[in-house]
Amino acid sequence: MAGFIVAIDQGTTSTRAIVFDETYRVRGVGQQEFQQHFPRSGWVEHDPEEIWTSTVQTVRTALAEALISASDVAAIGITNQRETAVVWDRDTGKPIHNAVVWQDRRTAETCRRLLDDGLEALLIEKTGLLVDPYFSGTKVAWILDHVEGARARAEAGRLAFGTIDSFLLWRLTGGRVHACDATNAARTQLYDIGTGAWDDELCRLIKVPMAVLPEVRDCDADFGTTDPSLFGAAIPILGVAGDQHAAVIGQACFRPGMVKSTYGTGCFALINTGETRVASRSRLLTTLAYRLSGKTTYALEGSIFVAGAAVQWLRDGLGLVSRADETGPLAAEADEAQDVVMVPAFTGLGAPWWDPDARGAIFGLTRRTGPKEMARAALEAVCFQTHDLLSAMNRDWEGGEPTVLRVDGGMVASDWTMQRLADLLDAPVDRPVVLETTALGAAWLAGHKAGVWPDQEGFAGSWRRESRFEPAMPAVERGRRLTLWSDAVRRTLTRN
Repeated sequence: MAGFIVAIDQGTTSTRAIVFDETYRVRGVGQQEFQQHFPRSGWVEHDPEEIWTSTVQTVRTALAEALISASDVAAIGITNQRETAVVWDRDTGKPIHNAVVWQDRRTAETCRRLLDDGLEALLIEKTGLLVDPYFSGTKVAWILDHVEGARARAEAGRLAFGTIDSFLLWRLTGGRVHACDATNAARTQLYDIGTGAWDDELCRLIKVPMAVLPEVRDCDADFGTTDPSLFGAAIPILGVAGDQHAAVIGQACFRPGMVKSTYGTGCFALINTGETRVASRSRLLTTLAYRLSGKTTYALEGSIFVAGAAVQWLRDGLGLVSRADETGPLAAEADEAQDVVMVPAFTGLGAPWWDPDARGAIFGLTRRTGPKEMARAALEAVCFQTHDLLSAMNRDWEGGEPTVLRVDGGMVASDWTMQRLADLLDAPVDRPVVLETTALGAAWLAGHKAGVWPDQEGFAGSWRRESRFEPAMPAVERGRRLTLWSDAVRRTLTRN
């Protein structure tokens, strides 16, 4: 029996495909970066065709590197950047506009009108989400209102909307499946996380016709099979989850109180709250951790819009480094006498501030400030923001202190960053042996559904820690640095 699993990890700056064997070992990898489009300040777009092309190519590359064919693959699992919105023509399969990315802030005015109309309480009650341009519902409405004739075509059922998982499913299955999983649906602000269904009232308020919406399925559902022409044979697609939810699964955070924090383009921390839907008092998001075989598990989430993107800005925007992995060694050599603090609000601030109009700022610059201090400030900003998220979780989570913090994503390879994270959190940080936890989570969904990987308990038993970082910073210094950060954020906010 075919035993290999392919995970498609479609991220914000690149697409990856990873082949795992029955023992969770990586056997082949394909990766391609794609272009970021910034039409205006605060706007971020992707070309869906480029995402699609990169997906097909990376899967083919991963299969070739693993020395296997499509007939050796038991199933495909998909994980994706979540709130990015695509609208396409059902007849041609062609997008009618570039994808509007989760970082995009163009619908800030729409969100302000929803707030002014007193609708935030209703939206939080049904969706668990705050009113913010981050979520995909207002992005869909914007596309329908700004592409000529789109709204009429949508109401007539001629257009389809989806987050990236849904768009890829449509293309992979040759247009036979228009579906998404529950975690991606839960990030649209059109989906009631209590009833587990699209909500007519929400769609009416945000002005998205229900005719464009995909069918919502469990994370571990049958999502059809790939068109044989793509990879040489039809492959079942048996798992889908948004990237942060896939990371929860990949980190085996199956017990209430377990926390994972992922450091990619942004940073996202989720605490598993089990069957309990916790209403946040600290402006965190109530969301789904996952939905397996009809059973919903909830989570509290804090979202940071800029994490690795700040390092990317140092590299591509300022030219201070040529590679992202240079920042850790640079930060270690920074002048400790300089208190340079960066608030990377390039596209607003996420949890727990939720200020879409805030913009980035750097404080404490001197004539001696150079690349070392800038690198430290960028990395430390991620740690400061994580501290604020976990502090908010501790206030909201009545089940007690989080039982474990597990980290993943590209930035966690930096020992300096992880040590500074532990220092500022005043808590241990666990880095796993397998850092590709987002892809691993998608692979587990598909592998378990296909019958070649074990159940939750068996999978959790396979999790291994590579390193534990223990806090070592004196309390006085920790408090001083956190005070500097809090003051910098206060001066950056537009909603004081």
